[in-house]
Amino acid sequence: MKAARMIVEEAWEHREKLNEPKTIETIESIIAMLDRGEIRAAGRIGAEWRVNEWIKKAVILYFPIRKMETTLAGPLEFHDKMLLKRDYSALGIRVVPHAVARYGAYIARGVVLMPSYVNIGAYIDSGTMIDTWATVGSCAQIGQNVHLSGGVGIGGVLEPVQASPVIIEDGCFIGSRCIIVEGVRVEQEAVLGANVVLTASTKIIDVTGHTPIETIGVVPRRAVVIPGTTTKTFPAGDYQVPCALIIGQRKPSTDLKTSLNQALREYEVAV
Repeated sequence: MKAARMIVEEAWEHREKLNEPKTIETIESIIAMLDRGEIRAAGRIGAEWRVNEWIKKAVILYFPIRKMETTLAGPLEFHDKMLLKRDYSALGIRVVPHAVARYGAYIARGVVLMPSYVNIGAYIDSGTMIDTWATVGSCAQIGQNVHLSGGVGIGGVLEPVQASPVIIEDGCFIGSRCIIVEGVRVEQEAVLGANVVLTASTKIIDVTGHTPIETIGVVPRRAVVIPGTTTKTFPAGDYQVPCALIIGQRKPSTDLKTSLNQALREYEVAV
């Protein structure tokens, strides 16, 4: 991989290298490894997540070496540079029409794709459900036994290459129409109620104690979160802006994936 990384880094600085067969072959081999889950755009080292910048660079460089092609799926026609993922039966993935995943996204055995979209560079681990009209953006990392409910938007991030992708750790439940972007990390077994919006600057406020505790960028492990508002002062006056409220902790009774909805109902929160 050291040699492959050097070729990618050189092509990143000198784009004329993209015309060389060795560079093209190397980039294509990296995308193939991403597709098989052998490498990742971000990975966990101990308790920390690290971005593999050179892999993200390879994904970006893959676009200019591809040519536009027309493909047919029955009566449907597509015209794009990117191939679509194939051989779902052999991979052990359930794919419901009209789910679409781009080649270069890793989807593990046992994943269920309802009509949804998964972009290149994403990583989706086993046992996860990507529900109807949910989207998983470029290089997003989705753990095992996660449920992305209907209409969930998981943002992608390719540039800047040092930026962390959105990370949803194992066992999380993301409620309907949630939006998670700009490298936000949702830690293991957290539960988000419907319509929670999280950006890099969204305040995440723990209101379970006598004094609110504010953080940004990370939803703590096993937290139960709902949408809320907080007051922000502007030149024209004080206005309410969106925030996320931690209202409790997921209970042991909701450890089974099939009972995750109950984690929200116990707090009288919409799923």
